Amino acid sequence: MDQRIHELVEYAATLRFEDLPQPAVHECKRRIIDSLACAMGAFDEEACRIARAVARRCVGNPPARILGTLDRTTPEHAAFANGAMIRCHDYNDAYFARSSGHPSDGLGAVLAVGEAARAHGRAVITAAALSYEAYCNFSDVLQREQGWDYPLHVVVASAAASAKLLGLGAPQAGQAIALAVTPNLPLEQTRLGEISMWKSCAGANAARNGVFAALLAREGLTGPDQAITGRWGLCHKVGRFEWAPFGGRGGPFRITQTHIKYYPSVIHSQSPVTAVLELHGKVAPEDIESITVETYWVAERYVDRGSPLWHPSTRETADHSIPYIVAAALLDGNVTAESFSEERLRDPRLHALMRKMSLRENPGFTKAHPSAWPCRIEIITRSGEHMTAGCEYFRGHIKNPLSDAELEAKFRRLAAGRLAPGQIDAALARLWALEQAADIGEVIGLFAVERARD
Repeated sequence: MDQRIHELVEYAATLRFEDLPQPAVHECKRRIIDSLACAMGAFDEEACRIARAVARRCVGNPPARILGTLDRTTPEHAAFANGAMIRCHDYNDAYFARSSGHPSDGLGAVLAVGEAARAHGRAVITAAALSYEAYCNFSDVLQREQGWDYPLHVVVASAAASAKLLGLGAPQAGQAIALAVTPNLPLEQTRLGEISMWKSCAGANAARNGVFAALLAREGLTGPDQAITGRWGLCHKVGRFEWAPFGGRGGPFRITQTHIKYYPSVIHSQSPVTAVLELHGKVAPEDIESITVETYWVAERYVDRGSPLWHPSTRETADHSIPYIVAAALLDGNVTAESFSEERLRDPRLHALMRKMSLRENPGFTKAHPSAWPCRIEIITRSGEHMTAGCEYFRGHIKNPLSDAELEAKFRRLAAGRLAPGQIDAALARLWALEQAADIGEVIGLFAVERARD
C-alpha cells in the first residue's frame, strides 16, 4: 500500500471516540451545529435547489436523506446536496496553515454516510474528527496556490471518514482513498475570475466522490497502486510531503483549530469587516475621500482594478471581494446574506465607495499571518480628517472564539423561517447531546423545512 495512504489508514483504524478529549468532542458538536445552521440559511439558493433536484432522481439502498425536504436519495447524492447547502453562503468554518479551505465541507459526507449506516452519535463525532484530521493535515503540509483547489483535501477526508463509518478494514479503506485521490484533482480556477455557482458545489462534489470511493471499495473494487507517492501519483503534482503528526499523538485535534465565521464572506474579509464596523456611522459615505485597507499578502489579488473582484456581478464573486464586503459593512453596519442580493450587487452607493478604496500589503502583517489575521483600515474625509481602526483576531478566530450562546444565536438566526421554533429547540438539544444519539437519522429528521419551495 502507498506509504502516505498506509499512515492515514493506520491512524483512522486506531482512532476511537474514547481517544477524543472532552474539548475536542465539544468543538466537534459546535462545528456540526454551525454547518447545519449554514445549510438552513442557504436552503433557498438556486445552487442548492439544483443540487436537491438532481439528488432526488436517485434512490439509495440504504438511503440517506436531503436536509430540508428529507427526500431519500443515495448517500453520495445526499453528501452533495447537503454539502452544497453547508458551503453556499461562505459561512462555514475555515482553516489556514500553509494552505486554506473549509474542512466542514466534509461533514456532508459524514452526515449522509452516518445516516445510511445508522451510525450512533459517537461514531459520527469520531468520523467528523477523522475527516478534519485528514483535511487539515493536507493544509498543514501542502503549499497554497499551486493550481489545485482545496476539494482535493475534502475528497480524501470524506473517503477516510466514510470508510470508518462503513466499518471497512484497513485494506478496503486504503483502496477507498486510492479511488478518491486518483480521479479527483480539482482546479483552483473555480475561485478565479467571475466566480460561479460551482464555488458552492466544489467541496460538496468532493464529499460525494469520497463517499462513492468508499462504497466502491466496500464492494471490492480496487484502486491504483501508489496513488500518492508513485511516479505519477499525487506527489508528482503537488510535491512530496509527509504527514504532520495527527491529532491525539502529541498535538491537539485539528477540529479544535478551525475558525467559525461571524460573517458570511471569505475568510480574508473577516478582519477587515471587524475593523471597518468600528468606523460605521462616524462619517457619511459622501464625505469620504479615500479608504485604505492594509492587510497581508492577500492584497496582491487586488492589484488589477479591472478584476471581477472590483466589479462583482455574482454573489459568489461579491462574497470573495474584500472591497465589496468592506463597502457593504461600512454602509449597513453589518454583513449578512442579504448583502449579496441582486439588488445590492447593483447598488451605486456601494460601487462609489469601492472606487475610493485601495488595498495595500503590509509586510509585517504578511509575516504575522496565519498565526494572526491583522488588518488596518484608514478613512480620509474630504475635510482631511483621518480615521483608523484595526483588527488582529476577528470574531470567531480560535483566539477570539464565538461562545456557545453566540453559536446558538447564529443557528437560530439562519434556521428562522425554515424550521419552526420547536424544531430549532429540539435540534439544538439533540446536537449538544450528540454523543448520546442512538441513530444520527433521528437528528437529520429534525431538519424538515416547513415551506420547502421544492
